[in-house]
Amino acid sequence: MYRVLESELAEARRRRDGTPEVLDVGGGSGVWAVPLASAGCAVTVVDPSPNALATLQRRAADAGVAERIRALQGDTEALEVVGPPDGADLVLGHGLLEFVDDVPASLRALTAAAAPGGAVSVLVVNRYAAVLQRALAGRVSEALRLFRDVDGRLEGSAGDTLQRRFDSDVLEHVLREAGLTVETVRGQGVLSDLVPGSVLESTAGAADALAELEIAAAARSPLREVATRLHALGRVPS
Repeated sequence: MYRVLESELAEARRRRDGTPEVLDVGGGSGVWAVPLASAGCAVTVVDPSPNALATLQRRAADAGVAERIRALQGDTEALEVVGPPDGADLVLGHGLLEFVDDVPASLRALTAAAAPGGAVSVLVVNRYAAVLQRALAGRVSEALRLFRDVDGRLEGSAGDTLQRRFDSDVLEHVLREAGLTVETVRGQGVLSDLVPGSVLESTAGAADALAELEIAAAARSPLREVATRLHALGRVPS
């Protein structure tokens, strides 16, 4: 995923001949915003949580990039008035769609906030990985419920706050319905979340081999289909 975003930003720099504009929706704590600002981007972060935005501002100050980050309280309904005037080169919706009430409306807002020819990056929880993880942990009844539920959720279960989980087919469908051309769907955490840390520590070269395997497996079905998360990049028509 990181390589995909780096390539997108490199293209945005050439296209804009300057500083790429990034709009990070729901990224209030700065997990993505601070590294992107450190890489030279101008980042607008929109998040409904004042606590998350306060964390973002502290992290930005500590990293010395506070002047490159604009923090605004709001949600997808506010994007029309708070986004960059000419649209963002890259719009992030990472860890967002699992929680919103209306996925199509939220994706339309993300798409509208991007500049013509810009991109929308979406990162979501993979339902099949959640099924597999619970089955392997012996929580077979939960795994069956997740598998059967059309939205991939565990309604009524304590601790499960997600409104939905996605598979690659559903993710591609909702992105296309929002008017995006889907350029890539890749897995994140295909194998790295399954390999015990003790194996990597005790076996020479295992960590490097796993990193290489992870990159190769990220775009390869069926391995992609069991990744912990799914990352998709959609292109806005020029």
